[in-house]
Amino acid sequence: MTIKVGIYGARGYTGLELVRLLSQHPDVELAFLTSEQSAGTSLRENWPQAPDLPLISAADAPLDAVQAVFLCLPHTASAPIAVAALEQGVKVVDLSADLRLDDPAVYQTWYKVPHPAPHLLPTLYGLPELEERERIAASNCIANPGCYAAATLLGLTPLARSGMIRPGTPIIVDAKSGTSGAGRAPKQNLLFAEVCRNFSPYNIGRAHRHLPEIEQNLAKAGLEPGQMVFSPHLLPTDRGILSTHYVQVSDAETAHQLFVDTYGSEPLVDVLAPGKLATLAHVVCTPKAVISLTPVSPEMLIVVVAIDNLLKGAASQAVQNFNLMWGLPETRSLL
Repeated sequence: MTIKVGIYGARGYTGLELVRLLSQHPDVELAFLTSEQSAGTSLRENWPQAPDLPLISAADAPLDAVQAVFLCLPHTASAPIAVAALEQGVKVVDLSADLRLDDPAVYQTWYKVPHPAPHLLPTLYGLPELEERERIAASNCIANPGCYAAATLLGLTPLARSGMIRPGTPIIVDAKSGTSGAGRAPKQNLLFAEVCRNFSPYNIGRAHRHLPEIEQNLAKAGLEPGQMVFSPHLLPTDRGILSTHYVQVSDAETAHQLFVDTYGSEPLVDVLAPGKLATLAHVVCTPKAVISLTPVSPEMLIVVVAIDNLLKGAASQAVQNFNLMWGLPETRSLL
């Protein structure tokens, strides 16, 4: 089986990772790549180590020539293309924020614009380790998780589902990302001279746009919204997320076994042995998540989750969902 695929926004960091993964996928043929900024050039002209494939504008993308598309576009730009693709019978994996929130009103609150396609909501959220894989396999459209959200949900959902988190207690999430998490558009705070020898928080407290996505999905796992303090930081490195979660629980000593039971058979999640700590070195340039658990007291637990923000936080997660949607081995082209 050969599945013809298009990638919108292929020139960005996530788009490039998708091209790399799908170029080696034995069941995929890349039919088109889009870039508004670089249409008319090739991907190799923008990334010297990339395949020599042409870039076209989104308006020129032939949806009738593909069976699936990946959308690596800004919010508000992605949903209208998802609508057009679905109307053509094309399957969609959306890596933007447009389809992650179930409620259009919540989307408007956080993104300050009306939702461009509210009839698509709710869209199935594609985190296979925490979702019924049969639902992903049966879906034509998947909302790929945000990078911070993927790490935090992997770290907290088992505790929420078990009822182990003490009601009404604060959950502190101290998350750190490499600069590629901010995208490829030039910004002063991402210049090398700004980032080098620096380490800075941003959108701390309850201000980051991944917060409602995280709380929405934890609420489905039984956790009351409003307990989380989410503080992201910019690391002076290019990629990777290290998310540290401080949680008050009913029994910290049993948490490790809970995580082993949850993720023990997962091919892309590793739970470290007691006493070991997850680091970026475990995951950078891999499709895996690595989790460590440290009981501080009988009622205090520290959960550390490490992922590559461009892979498990974006592109490899999208390919994992794509494989499930097409009935392929889940880790094809990933391991």
